[in-house]
Amino acid sequence: MSILLWIILATVAMSAVSLVGALALVLKENILKSIIKPLVAFSAGSLLGGAFFHLLPETLEGTGEINKIFVILLIGFAVFFLLEQFIHWHHCHLAPNDHKHPVTYLILISDGVHNFLDGLAIGAAFVIDIRLGLATTIAIAMHEIPQELGDFGILIHGGWKKAKALLFNFFSGLTAVAGGIIAWLLAGNIEIVYLLPFAAGNFIYIAASDLIPEIKKNDRASRNIIHFLAFVSGIGFMYALTINH
Repeated sequence: MSILLWIILATVAMSAVSLVGALALVLKENILKSIIKPLVAFSAGSLLGGAFFHLLPETLEGTGEINKIFVILLIGFAVFFLLEQFIHWHHCHLAPNDHKHPVTYLILISDGVHNFLDGLAIGAAFVIDIRLGLATTIAIAMHEIPQELGDFGILIHGGWKKAKALLFNFFSGLTAVAGGIIAWLLAGNIEIVYLLPFAAGNFIYIAASDLIPEIKKNDRASRNIIHFLAFVSGIGFMYALTINH
């Protein structure tokens, strides 16, 4: 199977993750709240594991330019900080009722940009190595599940009908396909490997700035232990993927 086909399949699958948001309607609110934070913790660990066990080692092995790699990583970190500052980017939404004034179209636009950057990361990873592409796709998917649950809830809370919310959320996810194809097209013209530390910076920012603060907001020791175990499990899961890589 060609690299382009791998990229298209992976990014289309990523777009389909947006449909998981429908669970926000099926599950009772108390059940939704009980599973979201462990999912957030697991996704935080997965993103950090993806950055440190897959993206950065692959870049270091491919180039060896340590200073340049970490400069690009910090640029990736700073770009997501800038986006969050100016378009109110929200990577983690805990439940529909937690947001009293949702801006539905802003959510879709910001998610579209976010998914496009995810597609670039996935495409660049597949160009380097198929197994790296799969690991990157999995790390991103782990983060998308809790995000999409919240985004769908926000659209419904903002007055959208269920079918419309699902459809537009899916269309927003399709920008990942465009990002993946563009990364594939750029592979012959730029050093595509340098997109990997940029993506690693994105992953680290999302995990450290958006996800981990959410799982710290709990006064019960038992819940904190569950969240920490879920976080470590996410890291361990991504490390396990390195065994065959």
